[in-house]
Amino acid sequence: MHSPTFAPSAERVPVSRIRALADVAFGMADVLSLQFGESTLPTPPYVIEAVNRAAQEGWTYYSPNQGLPSLRDAIANLIARLHAVEIDPSEIQVNSGGVQALNLAIKCVVDPGDEAIVLSPNWPNGSAMVEMFGARAVEVPMARAGQRFMPDVEAMESAVTARTRLLLYASPSNPLGWTATVAEQQMLLDFARQHGLWLLTDEVYERIYYGGQGRAEGGLGQAGSGQIAPSILKLSSREDAVIVVNSFSKTYCMTGWRLGWMVSRADFVQKAAQLNEFIVSHAPTMIQRGGEAAIAQGEDDIAAMVEEFQERRDFCAGMLREVSGVNLPEPEGAFYLFPQLEGIDDSYQFSLDLLRKTHVAVAPGSAFGNGGEGSIRICYAPGMDVLKPAMERICEFIASYGGVKQ
Repeated sequence: MHSPTFAPSAERVPVSRIRALADVAFGMADVLSLQFGESTLPTPPYVIEAVNRAAQEGWTYYSPNQGLPSLRDAIANLIARLHAVEIDPSEIQVNSGGVQALNLAIKCVVDPGDEAIVLSPNWPNGSAMVEMFGARAVEVPMARAGQRFMPDVEAMESAVTARTRLLLYASPSNPLGWTATVAEQQMLLDFARQHGLWLLTDEVYERIYYGGQGRAEGGLGQAGSGQIAPSILKLSSREDAVIVVNSFSKTYCMTGWRLGWMVSRADFVQKAAQLNEFIVSHAPTMIQRGGEAAIAQGEDDIAAMVEEFQERRDFCAGMLREVSGVNLPEPEGAFYLFPQLEGIDDSYQFSLDLLRKTHVAVAPGSAFGNGGEGSIRICYAPGMDVLKPAMERICEFIASYGGVKQ
């Protein structure tokens, strides 16, 4: 009798190299952890109070698969305030975190045998989800233009086939910190329109942005009370095949609460809500109420958080730029540095050596797909009590590491 095997689509999904390195770190004592994309800032008390109050008031039953109408109204009002774009609540799907939003969005548009272009280096979950559904993730590396990354249009054109259904990118990017300009967003939108593709953009880090061309016209950033990365929603029509994924995790320090959303055409959201029934049904009802409190009361905390992150970014970047053999692009958003180390062709081994010898954990660039090898990702969201000793050890290790060209 033959033993049953795993589905081929499951077998094709690689082990996360971030998690593989983290598992080594978990077995060690006194590790300074910069490998995960999470800040050490606590969830605001008004969110916790709102969730506790909601549970006590009986918000413990099913909600609509699409999410509470009151939360979808709050998200629509938030988008109008930030980006001066009017979104109908029927175009919003609430999810159990940004990961589940991406998963549901990809499930709605790819089938086995299809292909998806993924701008890379990119957070590996998007490519893994494409592969989980039996499709093929075609990772197209970003081009370098001085201290910036930019989409490589020629490479994207070469990657399109008759099976291509989806174009996926993130802005601000994890791990690059790259943030698409309005002109770059228009190019990506035009590319998707020309080739008849769904355009899926991960805008989870839109509020963690340090200025530049991305101030939203007529929105909060224009008013001077905050910075917002530009959104593709500003350029796309309500008939475009555009899906925007967002989350409460990074902006409101709610990673463990698992609450996110996506915005798209009403017909897409209707289908997504239908399929959501068979995946998770809906985000927990009382946590959705906490999301409403976050939107209503979180603005001052966001501004203070981003200011703190920018100080940490500048501190860490300043130290790295003093080290020979390090090429560091300017991160415009999110809370990551992605330095390229000259002469390193195995970033996992480098990161493992760094961990074992200095007790500092970073993520290997190879974990983020095509174009990531030779770099490491450093998360600067932890506090300075962690960052200062960690960066001292990282810089000393790079300077002494045999593979890095001095």
